[in-house]
Amino acid sequence: MAPVEVVRTSAHSFVARNNRGAEVPIGRVGQTGSFTPVELLLAAAAGCVAVTAEELVLRRTGEEIRFQVDATDVRPPGAHELDGVRVDLDIDLGALDAQARENVLAMVERAVTALCTVTRTLKRSTAVEMVPPAG
Repeated sequence: MAPVEVVRTSAHSFVARNNRGAEVPIGRVGQTGSFTPVELLLAAAAGCVAVTAEELVLRRTGEEIRFQVDATDVRPPGAHELDGVRVDLDIDLGALDAQARENVLAMVERAVTALCTVTRTLKRSTAVEMVPPAG
């Protein structure tokens, strides 16, 4: 997999790019039009759950349903380390009976546990290696 690059664009402003042409602005808390690094981590967790669950849910409910995944950081105010990440599913399963809803949610949980790289990595608390510039 190709790396994601983060390039400084101005004071406290950066842009993350992948090799497919996508860009995401990164900045400090309160900076308009950008994500903070923690917000990107939360987006990665929610996005991983959404991408993993989408096909399972839509196959059983149809295409036109409310499907949203929210991620929230869990930490004391002012802390610079997360105690956890909370992921909330907001999926309209109202057209299904109680047993079918329970089955879909169980399948989603199994799929996320088995396949979602981001949430699995967060649960494991992976090491981060910083490589200094050459020279």
